[in-house]
Amino acid sequence: MGGIPLRGELGERARDILAGRAEPVPARDAATVVLLRETPPRGVEVYLLRRTASMAFAAGACVFPGGSVDPRDADHALAWAGPPPAEWARVFRTAEGTARGLVCAAVRETFEESGVLLAGPSEREVVADTTGDDWEVDRLALIDRSLSFADFLARRSLVLRADLLRPWGHWITPEAEPRRFDTRFFVAALPQGQRTRDVGGEADQVIWVRPADALDRAGRGLIRLMPPTYRTIREISLHPTVADVLATEREIVSYMPDIAEVDGEMRIVLDDDYGPGVG
Repeated sequence: MGGIPLRGELGERARDILAGRAEPVPARDAATVVLLRETPPRGVEVYLLRRTASMAFAAGACVFPGGSVDPRDADHALAWAGPPPAEWARVFRTAEGTARGLVCAAVRETFEESGVLLAGPSEREVVADTTGDDWEVDRLALIDRSLSFADFLARRSLVLRADLLRPWGHWITPEAEPRRFDTRFFVAALPQGQRTRDVGGEADQVIWVRPADALDRAGRGLIRLMPPTYRTIREISLHPTVADVLATEREIVSYMPDIAEVDGEMRIVLDDDYGPGVG
């Protein structure tokens, strides 16, 4: 049995949880988006951010844009186009209010962490460019929570384009972790005309990379991928085009890695071989 070693205080916490001496912290609802683009002759590429070494969660790991749901993300006043919250609730097996917040968080966090906005002036249009100084002011206001996502869209007369997202997965942080997230994974294509930019903050590096190359770099220890990121990239690598990824019918199954004691050492137990560079 392999897995990821849990050492020091984290290992002791895992042992206490298994023994019933400690309770896991609640997992916070979160959303993450796999941004995709197709660049001939390279083919499909995914967008990754490397989290700064000072971050409390996943420090130094390469991740997709995403983060926790803001309670205001479930604001019913927000303009919405595409599958309604009830449909997302069915797909992700959750409450309608939670589903609304997850979709809004997915779009908001993508804008905050990449500058890409899955919204437009109508249900058939997408914002063409978000690189101006005024967009940056709003992006920073969203990050410091002085501006809600609903107010941001209303101020600019924009409609959230839920139809540009597709559901992909559901991962819950193992119970031993002191910071836990109940994260739904989405995929989306980079809208025509928009481009990502290095927005700083929680990330010290951003890259577009072919899925196969990301897996190879992880295998050679050049980048670090957490298990959900690794598996998602591996799944994406099986599709030759962005259109194929978006057309994939996914049954969303919740997955939370177990913790177990293996040869006297506490580990996060994974159900397949992720290889080096994962953890």
